[in-house]
Amino acid sequence: MKHVVIVGGGAAGMMAAIAASQNGNRVELFEKNEKLGKKIYITGKGRCNVTNASDMETVMQNVVTNSKFLYSAFYGFTNEDLMKLLENAGCPLKVERGNRVFPVSDKSSDVIAALTRELNRRNVDIHLRTCVKNILLEYDETKERQICQGILLDGGKKVKADAVIVATGGLSYASTGSTGDGFRFAEEAGLKVTELTPALVPFTTKEDWVPRLQGLSLRNVNVTIESGKKKLYEEFGEMLFTHYGVSGPAVLSGSSVVMKQLKKKKELRLCIDLKPALTEKQLDTRILRDFDEAKNKQFKNALGGLYPSKLIPVIIELSEISPEKKVNEISKEERERLVKITKKLELTLNGIRDYNEAIITQGGVAVKEINPATMESKKTEGLYFAGEVLDLDALTGGYNLQIAWSTGYAAGTAAGNHTGEEK
Repeated sequence: MKHVVIVGGGAAGMMAAIAASQNGNRVELFEKNEKLGKKIYITGKGRCNVTNASDMETVMQNVVTNSKFLYSAFYGFTNEDLMKLLENAGCPLKVERGNRVFPVSDKSSDVIAALTRELNRRNVDIHLRTCVKNILLEYDETKERQICQGILLDGGKKVKADAVIVATGGLSYASTGSTGDGFRFAEEAGLKVTELTPALVPFTTKEDWVPRLQGLSLRNVNVTIESGKKKLYEEFGEMLFTHYGVSGPAVLSGSSVVMKQLKKKKELRLCIDLKPALTEKQLDTRILRDFDEAKNKQFKNALGGLYPSKLIPVIIELSEISPEKKVNEISKEERERLVKITKKLELTLNGIRDYNEAIITQGGVAVKEINPATMESKKTEGLYFAGEVLDLDALTGGYNLQIAWSTGYAAGTAAGNHTGEEK
């Protein structure tokens, strides 16, 4: 029987505890918050997009950083394995657009309740409001390597263990307890931590008309991000205007893809196709039809069928057509300008928001120093890492949580079978 300690009670930590508890091992889970899964509560706008039901090859393709590292973990614990575990634990699931998987109830709390039931069933000792100060490390002369001995709690108490799994998350949503402890633990154990940046994060924009659209949500639009003539990113879906720029599912994934360019202080172009189902010619025909039905109306009063009301003043401004002009007096050239703006509404991206608004952290414990099959540190025996603390991140759609579940399961299984001396 092994004694396994897990630091962090989020998605990766809970899954690691479930996996480690097999074979009757003694498992202790330490969480500094007053409850488990605090970040899970707010994912998917409180609905919790637990995974993506696409085949694992597609899931792999949606990983932005170090996807090859995940091969073993992903196939060791797949999206189907996760769905089966949750449903067996009393949380029925459903699949929505884009193969996103949610609890039938649309309540993230049901996911946490199911995992908590599973932890209790497996006799995992859960310590809430308990802060871990350090990982206990010792150099073993006979093995000529560093050995993990357990953890040191904030109050000074030492907890000896055969294996320790660090699943403390990243730096995003600090209010959920993500304060970067795991990065410090890794560095103190001699591991490299790559550069950290907010990811899946809203953009700031240059244009002064954007704040006027604050709160406007656009559905079924096509979004592209371009640098010069090069297209860097494209997505169809929903986006949102904010007081500082743009957000929403179709935009957020783009931040993970274009982060390097923005870091170089490069301004990028965001192009929104407001009517992706129509070609320019079809859109022109549609506008002509609308104008014909409203031929005696002023331009400003003839756009209700084409755009949300909040967007109309901005479209008028950008089209440079007089708002008072009668629609039957609008020239072909003016109409062409309107078509161009509708098919390519351009914005300048000049930065990103901070960790408080980032869904995840890009960067983390360098994966070349971690065994991809077990998640164990190559430098310290008995020390494992799982979830967002690792240099792994993916696009939106349930992929980041699958990284947490799969790496947590791999770490827990390996730690539970750890062959170091018993403590």
